[in-house]
Amino acid sequence: MAKTMKGPGLFLAQFLGDVAPFDSLPSIVKWAADLGYKAVQIPSGDARVFDLERAASSQTYCDEVKGICAVHGVEISELSSHIQGQLLAVHPAYAQQMDAFAPVALRGKPKAQQEWAAEQLMLVAKASANLGLSGSVSFTGSLAFPYLYPWPQRPAGLIDEAFAELARRWTPILEAHDAAGVDVGFELHPGEDVFDGATFERFLAAVGDHPRCMINYDPSHFVLQQLDYLEFIDIYHSRISAFHVKDAEFNPTGRQGVYSGYETWTNRAGRFRSLGDGQVDFKGVFSRLAAHGYDRWAVLEWECCLKHPEDGAVEGAQFIKDHIIRVTPTAFDDFAATDMDAATFHQMMGIS
Repeated sequence: MAKTMKGPGLFLAQFLGDVAPFDSLPSIVKWAADLGYKAVQIPSGDARVFDLERAASSQTYCDEVKGICAVHGVEISELSSHIQGQLLAVHPAYAQQMDAFAPVALRGKPKAQQEWAAEQLMLVAKASANLGLSGSVSFTGSLAFPYLYPWPQRPAGLIDEAFAELARRWTPILEAHDAAGVDVGFELHPGEDVFDGATFERFLAAVGDHPRCMINYDPSHFVLQQLDYLEFIDIYHSRISAFHVKDAEFNPTGRQGVYSGYETWTNRAGRFRSLGDGQVDFKGVFSRLAAHGYDRWAVLEWECCLKHPEDGAVEGAQFIKDHIIRVTPTAFDDFAATDMDAATFHQMMGIS
């Protein structure tokens, strides 16, 4: 049966603020719907739009949240737990920076932050089930990323132990998601230990090929790494459960390349752009996903270093709509099809 992806959806995280219409779920959903979005991806840890603990325990509350969206003809695509996933595994080198993501009472307490993050991720599984969702999206966190470049030489076994520890932290959470019937789509993202196909395979093996360990596909991160993001779909399509539609460009010079010389986002060789302003071959991306039967949501994530987010959102809705391929249920030459039996096949091939 032909499968067509759904969209456009909008990830709310980069648009939330303290001024209307970006300060509450009803107002931001109306704003998104007026732009043509059919779904919103909700950051589960932002109290301005969502109460995660309440959602995990109250079906009535979840029905109210869905009702707010439905009034405007909008669905919920997924809950995002990027922040909680990040805090599940934080290398000490990043502890002070990550403190800003933790509840105020837990700042400076890395162990307490880890425990809080694990509890939050368990709640995401329950809340997603109560909302009738089939997937969530997250980060893996990072214990090994500071050792990415192999100089000084990495001690043998360091990376294996890092991924084993990630697996120890994530396996109970994946089990909770499995019990809830919910996938976890990990965004493969530099700064996380799982940032490309090779590291995803390493993580997948560490969690025993867990059926809920999936991928939130985002080609922009692969442009910045110079990874073949189209072939990636061919290799990992069976594990892609979510899709962030984000553009990027890579413009190396005689001064900088992939590592970008500590420059600001605007001055980096690799930088994120609004849809259509970068180098991602979205016709290729949408075609590959369609060919492999991806039928979940295409969700805009805006992180452009130049264009205003509201302009990016306006343009992005139509961009995604224009790129979604309504998959054909028939072949172009079906009209010429004829039914034949084995005897006829033998006759056609001269087999006696």
